[in-house]
Amino acid sequence: MTLLTVENLDITLGGQNILSHVNLNIQRGEILTIVGPNGSGKSTLLKAITGALKPTAGRITRKPCLRIGYVPQKLHVDVTLPLTVRAFLNLPTRHKAARIQYALDQAGLPDLGARQLSALSGGQLQRVLLARALLEQPDLLILDEATQGLDQPGSADFYRHIEEVRQNSGCAVLMVSHELHVVMSTSDRVICLNGHVCCEGKPDVVASAPEYRAIFGSGTQGALALYRHDHDHDHHDCTTHEGQHHHA
Repeated sequence: MTLLTVENLDITLGGQNILSHVNLNIQRGEILTIVGPNGSGKSTLLKAITGALKPTAGRITRKPCLRIGYVPQKLHVDVTLPLTVRAFLNLPTRHKAARIQYALDQAGLPDLGARQLSALSGGQLQRVLLARALLEQPDLLILDEATQGLDQPGSADFYRHIEEVRQNSGCAVLMVSHELHVVMSTSDRVICLNGHVCCEGKPDVVASAPEYRAIFGSGTQGALALYRHDHDHDHHDCTTHEGQHHHA
C-alpha cells in the first residue's frame, strides 16, 4: 500500500529554487533513506512531507488519516529544568501510563521513565525522542538525521533499533542520513537528492550510480562493500536489481 506520494514537487524559498521536479513514493513497511550533500534540500523535503512547508508547485498525496511520527536531529535540554522522561512524554498531551511504557519499551528504554531528561546521554535522548514519535502509533516514522552528534557505534545501534521498530510495528520509515555505511545496511531503497532526484533504487544500485559517485566520491565504495557483506545472500550482482537514474 502506498502511504504517501510526492509528484513534481518544486519549492522556492527567498527567490532560490531549493527543490525541482521531485517525485517519490513511500510504501507501507519499507525503509526509504534520502542522502545528499549539505544544502541539497533534504530537510526542506521532509518539511513539505510533514506539512510544515507549502510546495511552490506539485502536490503531496497522503493516505487518508495517515499518522506521522517525527524524530528531529536533536533536542536542546536546559540542564536546570527538573523534567523526567515520563513527564516530557506527557507534554503537551497526557497519555495513559501503559501507552508511555509501551513507547519506551519500543524505543529500547524500558527502565528510564523516572530518569531526569538532563541526565541522559545523547543516544538515550534520541531514543526518548523516538519514543515520543512512537506514542502516536505512526504509519510513517520520519527521522531527520536523528543520529547527528552520536559516535559511529551509537549511530549503528540506533539504526539497528529502527529496523526492529519497523518489524514490530509495520510502520514505514523515511530517514535522512549522512552515514552512508549505515544507510546501506538498513534501507530498502535510497534516493540521492541534490535539488532534484539524481538517482534512486536499491542501495547497491544507487552506490554504483555515476551521479551518486560524483557527489560522494570513490570512498563510498566502502559503504557498498559493507552493504554487500551484510547482504551477500541475495545481493551478488548489482546489475540484477532495478534502479532508476535521473539526469539533471
